[in-house]
Formats: sequence, structure tokens, C-alpha cells
Amino acid sequence: MRQIVLPLIGTVAAWRAEARTLAGEGIPADQVLWQVGGQTSDLFAAEEATPGPPRTLRLPRAAVDGIEGALCHSDPQRFARGYDILLRLADGTLQWGDRSDPSMHKLLAQGKAVGRDVHKMHAFVRFRELPADHARRRFAAWFEPEHATLERATPFFANRFGDMDWVIATPVLTATFLGGTLAFSETTDRDAPPEDATEDLWRTYYASIFNAARLMVKAMQTEMPKKYWHNLPEAELIPGLIQGAEARVADMAARAATEPPVRRTAVARDMATPRKDTPMQGSLAAVKAEAQGCTRCPLYAPATQTVFGAGPPDAPLMIVGEQPGDQEDLAGVPFVGPAGQMFDAEAEAAGLDRTQAYVTNAVKHFKFTPRGKRRIHQRPDRPEIDACRWWLDLERQLIRPKLILAMGATALQSLTGKGEGILKRRGGMEAAPDGTPLLVTIHPSYILRVPDPAAQQTARENFRADLAQAAAFIRDAA
Repeated sequence: MRQIVLPLIGTVAAWRAEARTLAGEGIPADQVLWQVGGQTSDLFAAEEATPGPPRTLRLPRAAVDGIEGALCHSDPQRFARGYDILLRLADGTLQWGDRSDPSMHKLLAQGKAVGRDVHKMHAFVRFRELPADHARRRFAAWFEPEHATLERATPFFANRFGDMDWVIATPVLTATFLGGTLAFSETTDRDAPPEDATEDLWRTYYASIFNAARLMVKAMQTEMPKKYWHNLPEAELIPGLIQGAEARVADMAARAATEPPVRRTAVARDMATPRKDTPMQGSLAAVKAEAQGCTRCPLYAPATQTVFGAGPPDAPLMIVGEQPGDQEDLAGVPFVGPAGQMFDAEAEAAGLDRTQAYVTNAVKHFKFTPRGKRRIHQRPDRPEIDACRWWLDLERQLIRPKLILAMGATALQSLTGKGEGILKRRGGMEAAPDGTPLLVTIHPSYILRVPDPAAQQTARENFRADLAQAAAFIRDAA
């Protein structure tokens, strides 16, 4: 019997190294005793382990991530279960994700529980500021996770709060981030840090967002379990807010307006009625400045800013995409996110100089739906495309390109009035309403979404061929 004692800090990495060694020696799973922390004697530890055939471990990335996630669970049998599954995956007697296998089913469930625990730490850690002894601000937090998730969860805080020094203490381990370096140690001080002014801020914020009309106590306790409440300053308000919810709803109903405000009615009427603008006069810079105040469709309200086109005002090539993404919305420049980076790489390979092209989008504001702290892209609908065609037509009239490269269905819809059949039309030459030649291609974001590697490579090659065709057309027209 082989006894393995894993350290409290770096437990998963130590298990990985030990498991690789044991598998290489052919030690079966039932011949290993796993422990964490200080050395303890075991009745069977003195028995010599009987080796079997050695294994060479080659596992898919998903299996490695899944096993290592489950190793952070509090179950004492997690290391033995993980090693047993590791060997059976290496032997080919078990497929990763096969829930019909009891051990695999339990490991996957425990990995999911660990993921939830990490999410709860990210959501419910409450930092308190400490007196600063140098230029960087200092914070401390106490948190009680259900599983051994501190090492797995804290890189999130290091990325998000890299300009501060902080400590997150748990009953077993403490994470310390000083001067940009993250380190772990065993916890010696189990006292929570003293309260600071942010406690009242948390209470004020929570009270302000509490919606009595949508109160669902069970759903709230599922998202914010009671076991975390004693470390959350805002949690002390919850019983009172729940108790007074019915009275607050009745009060809101009694004070509800019987008619919409005059201003809201006017805005709704204005947005529902297409504007009869006359063409603007002036330079491209003047049009861009005017577009910063655009309210032609509702997309302007949640977006950060109007993302207008960029490039030489006499560019021979005009490239039209769909709409700004998250990074473009923040930067105010088109095609700087993942799709823009792919476009730049394929344009360079195709011999197309982006700096000599005018790059814009059919829709100038970022359309998204919030999901937690992320903003998830949504495709513009027909009224939004039609409203924004005003700006695209002005850009086209001022640039007067020799060729327009329409990337994706939204661009085609705006430029030709028909966005269907993009894959059949790809690589073909059409015409804009004023007769300008128009080359149809896919949008680079489509390539990023293709799941099959071979199909994605084919899509990239087709996209590169279209860009090379555009470059050749411009050269021939010069």
C-alpha cells in the first residue's frame, strides 16, 4: 500500500505530480492511500503496493480540467476517485463524461459544486479597507467557502484588483496579494477584519436595488444562501426588507401614475416616426461629430458611444461590417476586438492594406444583452438597420469608394436591402444602390463561431480569398 501525503497549499498540483508518478510505476488505484496535511500513520500503509502495468497518461483538456476541479471538493475520497478515473481513462475502459459510471457521475457533480463555490466566492467576498502604509491601498476579507476553492478562485481577484494589495482569509488558507504577487499560507488569524465605511455603502446599494414587487424568497436564497449571510453587511437588511415587501408593493401601486409622463410619450412618438432628415453638408469629420449625438433608434441609450467609421476620406475601398462589439463600444473605433483581429490577420495574408481602406459598420451602436458582468452581442433587427442606413449612406456619398466590401448579412441588408443567402452570395460581385461595385463576403465573427476546426479553416480560406479579390480589384482600378 502506497501512502501519499499532499500539502495543504498546492494540493491539486501535488496530486497531479504524484498521480503521474504512480501511473508510470503501475500502482493500482486500490493500492494508494491519499491524505492532505500532516503525516499520519495508517494500519495498511506499511504493506508493499503490488504494481501493475505502467500507464502513459494522455488525456483531453476537458478531462484534466474536470478532474482537477473536482479535486477541490471537500469529499475525503476525491483524490482516490480522481486517480481511479485517471487510470481507467488512460486504459480506455472509461470515456470522459460517461455519467452511467457511478464514479464519473459523482466526480462531475462534485466539479459542478466546486464551480458554484468559486462563483459564490467571486460574488460574496466583501473587502474592508485597512490603513495604508505605502502608495497602494490595502484591503482584507474573510470568507468561508464550502470547499477548498481559495487557490482556484483568487486569480480572478488578482486580475481585477491588480492595483491594490489585499488579503482573503478562509478557515484553512489565506491568499495574500502584495505588489502584484499572489501567495498562499495557512491561516493563523481567524478574526474578521474591522468594519469600514464601505459596509454602509453595501447596505445602501442593496436596499436601493431590492425590488419588493419581484420578491421570490426561495430563488433569492438559492442565489444568496443563508450560510454566507453572516459575512455580508447587506444581509442584515434582508429580514426587514422581506417583512415590509407587501406593504411596499401596495404603496407603489397606490402611487402609480395613471398616464405616462408627457416627455416619455413625446419620445416614444418621435422614435416610432421615421425622421425626414435632409442630407447633411460638409466633411466626413463633421458627419462623424454629428453622429456622436445620434438618437435615431433605441440602441444609443445603453451603448457607451457611437462608433463611426475610420480611415482615409479618399479610400478606394470601403469595408462595411455589422455593428460594434464590446471592445469597439468601449474604444470608439471599429474592428479592434476578436473579429477585427482576425480580419487584420487574414487581410495581411491576402495582401490587403487595411490602412488604405475606410472601415465602418452598418449599425453604429453596440446592441447587447447584459449577462452578469458580461455584455452579450445581439444581432441588430430590421428597424435598427434601417434607422442607421442614414449614416452609412452619408459615409458612402462622402468617400465615393471604387469598391465596397460587405461583410455579413447585416451589411448586405443595409447596402442592398436583402441580407438572405450570405453563404451562396459569398465571393460574388453585386452593386450598391448608386451602382458602386459591391463584393460579398462573410463576417469574421462567423468564422470565430464555427465549432468544427476543419470547417473553420475552410471558412478562413474562403474569407482570405475574398479579401485577395478585393485587393486585386483595387489594384486593377487604380
